[in-house]
This record gives sequence, structure tokens and C-alpha cells, in this order.
Amino acid sequence: MAKLEKEKQFVIYNKKAKRDYEILETLEAGISLLGSEVKSIRMGKINLDDSFVLPKHGEMFLMNVKITPYQNAKYFGHEETRTRKLLLHKKEIEKWTSKFKEKRLTIIPLKIYFNDKNLIKVQIALCRGKKLYDKRFEEKKKEDQRNIQKALKYKQYE
Repeated sequence: MAKLEKEKQFVIYNKKAKRDYEILETLEAGISLLGSEVKSIRMGKINLDDSFVLPKHGEMFLMNVKITPYQNAKYFGHEETRTRKLLLHKKEIEKWTSKFKEKRLTIIPLKIYFNDKNLIKVQIALCRGKKLYDKRFEEKKKEDQRNIQKALKYKQYE
């Protein structure tokens, strides 16, 4: 039964991340949430597009994550795009903050998921933005791979 539970692990991806950024390093972080936010995430009502992580005053905050308010939490609901604190060790925060400032990199969330202990975790990444020509090159490469696969598949049927 433990294997079945691991297969049903709930994951939400940032769809724009791999297309728009070159991922240099990743890290798993906890996130400080309200009860109504957790229930909304379990229902899959979350959007990571255009979200980012911002270091401030020795802490890291998750910005622009849209979690739709939970319908049954009338008075105790939450704001849709509030700033949420990430739970990291102090050394990790200092290391990533220095890289963020020195090398002019971006920190973005890649995915939000439930771990084995049923806690919500965020995988964040230290990234460098891709240029337009890099994006075109990757699209061309993917298209070439698709054409090769089609040709090989067609060749098998002959």
C-alpha cells in the first residue's frame, strides 16, 4: 500500500520555468501556509506561473503564487496572492541570497508537492533567464527530434 500512496503524490509544476530559464541549482523548502490555503492546494487550485522568490532581511518569501480561496472558509479565508514565507536553514538562505545578488540570478519555484510525511514542499531553483535565440534553438532541436522519431516510425512500417 505504501507504493500506491507514493504514486498518487500530488505535484503542481511551473510550466514556464524550463522554457524561460536555464536552471543552475535546485533546493527543497518548506512553506508557511494557512489552513484554507492547504485545502485549496489539495484541490489543485494553485498557479505558479509568474511567481518568484525574493530574499528580504535574512528570509526568503514566495511572491505572486495564486492560491484560489477555499469556498468553505468564509471568515477565515486567505488573500489569493499574499506573500508566503519559505522555511529554509540560515546557511542556505545566506548562500542563495549572495548568489542572487552577486551573479544577478533569479530564484523561481519549479513545483509544489506533498512529501512522504504529507507536508507541502516547494522546489525552488536558482536560474538565469534565457535569451530569445536560446529559446528558438531549443524549439528547433525539439522539432528535429520529433521529425526523426516520425521518420523512424514510418521506416518501421515499410
